[in-house]
Amino acid sequence: MITDPLFYAAAIPAILIVGISKGGFGGGLGMLAVPLMSLVISPAQAAAIMLPILCLMDLVGLWSFRGKGFSPLLKTLIPAALIGIIIGALTFRYLSDQHLKFIVGAIAVLFTLNYWLRPGSKEPKQPSIPRGGFWGLITGFTSFSVHAGGPPLNIYLLPLRLEKGLYIGTTIIMFAAINYMKLIPYSMLGQFDTANLSTSAVLALLAPVGVRLGYWMHHRISEAWFYRICFVLLFATGSKLLFDAFTG
Repeated sequence: MITDPLFYAAAIPAILIVGISKGGFGGGLGMLAVPLMSLVISPAQAAAIMLPILCLMDLVGLWSFRGKGFSPLLKTLIPAALIGIIIGALTFRYLSDQHLKFIVGAIAVLFTLNYWLRPGSKEPKQPSIPRGGFWGLITGFTSFSVHAGGPPLNIYLLPLRLEKGLYIGTTIIMFAAINYMKLIPYSMLGQFDTANLSTSAVLALLAPVGVRLGYWMHHRISEAWFYRICFVLLFATGSKLLFDAFTG
């Protein structure tokens, strides 16, 4: 098991923030954990440690938002995500730590800039099978590599202007399906060694706490302020990873 205090200084707040985001704010910051943990360990190891924890969070989230989710969207997104996962598994061995740091950092920075700079509200778009299939595939690939499927999924979902509860329920079901599908290739690639699984087991104690706290905050805390703070942190960690990728 990892014993470095610096790792837990990064991992504990990351898991709580991800749990809160999944439990009450649509899970858009699920990608925050790997960038934070990658400041101390390799992105590949961070992703392996996070996957069992994400699966546990998904179970709590599915229970909290049971009965919600837009099935016509999911019928397009989930099969496309499976193709993306397969592509991610086949290309995993060709990506070094520097490649992964660049991918994680670029997604974090670009997603944050899009959040800050995107134009105001527009008319809702209608669901599209071609667009849903494309962004579902990208979601599966980026989710497999570094659990960063939130940005591409939001690029497709946010313009649809779904009702808040329906949007959160759809994202929870989507990522629950993706995360449980990822368990098989992660196992085949040897990602679940004793050190990673034992570290996951310790950190997993925080998973239901974070998700239930997010569910409680869903109706009590300003979503705007939560995201303002977290996106500043996400931009900072993404920038640091990009710096490491280019100077390593």
